[in-house]
Amino acid sequence: MRTPITSRWAAPVITLALLGPVSAFAQDPLSYARYNEVRTTALHLDLKADFGRKTLSGFAELTLNWLDKNSRTLVLDTRQLSIARVQVLTPAGSWAPASYMLDKADPKKGQALRISLQNQPQKVRIYYHTAPTASALQWLTPAQTLSGKRPFMFSQSQPIDARSWVPVQDTPAVRFTYSAKVAAPAGMRVVMSAENDQKGTGKGGWNFRMPQPIPSYLLAIAVGELELRNLGPRTAVYAEPGRIEAAAFELADTEKMVTAAESLYGPYRWGRYDMIVLPPSFPIGGMENPRMTFLTPTMIAGDRSLNDLIAHELAHSWSGNLVTNASWKHWWLNEGFTTYVTTRIIESLYGAEVAEMNLQVEQEEALASLKDIPVAKQALLTRDPDVNPETYTDEGLAYPKGAWLLRTLEQRAGREVFDPFLRGWFDQHAFQSATTEQFLAYLRANLLDKHPEVMGQAELDEWLYGAGIPATAQRVVSRRFAAVDAQRDAWLKGEQATADLTARGWTATEWMHFLNDIDRKANAAQLKELDQTFALRTSRNNEIAFRFYLAAVHANYDVREPLNAFLMSVGRQKFVVPLYTALLKTPTQAAWARDVYRKARPRYHPETQGSVDKLLKK
Repeated sequence: MRTPITSRWAAPVITLALLGPVSAFAQDPLSYARYNEVRTTALHLDLKADFGRKTLSGFAELTLNWLDKNSRTLVLDTRQLSIARVQVLTPAGSWAPASYMLDKADPKKGQALRISLQNQPQKVRIYYHTAPTASALQWLTPAQTLSGKRPFMFSQSQPIDARSWVPVQDTPAVRFTYSAKVAAPAGMRVVMSAENDQKGTGKGGWNFRMPQPIPSYLLAIAVGELELRNLGPRTAVYAEPGRIEAAAFELADTEKMVTAAESLYGPYRWGRYDMIVLPPSFPIGGMENPRMTFLTPTMIAGDRSLNDLIAHELAHSWSGNLVTNASWKHWWLNEGFTTYVTTRIIESLYGAEVAEMNLQVEQEEALASLKDIPVAKQALLTRDPDVNPETYTDEGLAYPKGAWLLRTLEQRAGREVFDPFLRGWFDQHAFQSATTEQFLAYLRANLLDKHPEVMGQAELDEWLYGAGIPATAQRVVSRRFAAVDAQRDAWLKGEQATADLTARGWTATEWMHFLNDIDRKANAAQLKELDQTFALRTSRNNEIAFRFYLAAVHANYDVREPLNAFLMSVGRQKFVVPLYTALLKTPTQAAWARDVYRKARPRYHPETQGSVDKLLKK
């Protein structure tokens, strides 16, 4: 895509310094909001979930901080919202109507909602309802859930889709606290990225409160047939009844992860760390919504072998959620930092050997991905002001490349220097949005000025603005992988029998490494023998199964039966898009793939549908 329990409504102390003064960030080109004139400081939602109409309806109440005393217009981001009326809070304490207009819709950014004001009110209310096609919301039918009894709805607001279900200043440059009251049908639980009442019944509505300020992309909601299991004093998991026990087993180490992360980067500042395992159509691995991480069910392998995903989403509690990129142009500050922190958490909890293996796979896949990423998108940061910053979230290179830069700094400075440096970044910028320029100023003042031998300006510029991975980057070499590599080479040459591979003792990471390396090298006969020996087509580990299916498609080894089941039941883009890409490029498989997609498409999230639709158009 972790502190004893306190009273449900007890909030951590957030000093005024954390909420201000407000930095005059350059205007986010993906937002219409004039947030250097006025900023939202708090949001209250009063909504009703209507599964028949596939809408959320009610009102959003924004508390405002006016920065420009001459401003009389509030501009909010919306997309496909139907606005019924707008009200402002008068000095007398009553609500009065306000005039407003919606700009012409932009296909990407949506519509600016412009509210004309006579003065500078403290609060504004917008009454509205969402569209059934709201880009952030997926409404599932009962047939698309495990039990088949009740429908399900979940959100995905990142990067700029919060505006499709809440009229808000939809930019990571603006942070606000929020509360909510949500009505839902009987028998269904509502959860949000906020404090969730485990004993709540929903009678009179479900109530939420988020006392820490967050950016809009971390607004999240899910409604469905859900049960919960506590994992520790401050961790729990929610899931559909048929998946709750498997989820609780898989996520049993979460409390240990929180403790491990705290030992590295300071106290966990969000109260609880809960998670929800969503239906299979969730398009990504995880979304770091604070207090309620959203997770794909594809991470449930039955052996806790894919817990690095949890470590990654937890790491966002420091990098991303606590210190947030001020715009998507600076996305690497979220994901590169989080990927680095993830490896450190894994090492602390499971040892250096496991961390090294994960890191080698990460680096190898980063290098392999370069051939498919346009050179212009291989930089961590662009100096071109005309580049759409949202394109930086289109490619995954910011994750490993950003982490690789931080690891290089750590290797050269030593952990006794680098660890306090990185923790200081989180501490000094907690609950703030930041730019790369701010990080560079912090880097120079707190590391490079004191240790200039660590990295010169030319090399730093190459990391930030150059394509690919700099030649100075040191690659990790795992000793356990070396043993796997020796067997792989012998097996590919026919010098080692499949039955003699020591693969039954391999970890999931070793299997992933092996399958990555034999892709496009092993022939159909070899893959058939590998499958028959190790039952790869029935693997419960989706990372292993995905890599095996991809290699099989490339080698024309027939796996249509299990692959059909996989594509019909898994909606994670990381798996679905590469598989359809491979199938559509294979003449003997293309027609079959199109037929599978026609049946599977209604099960996929709109983001996944859009990605595969583009492939079909090509």
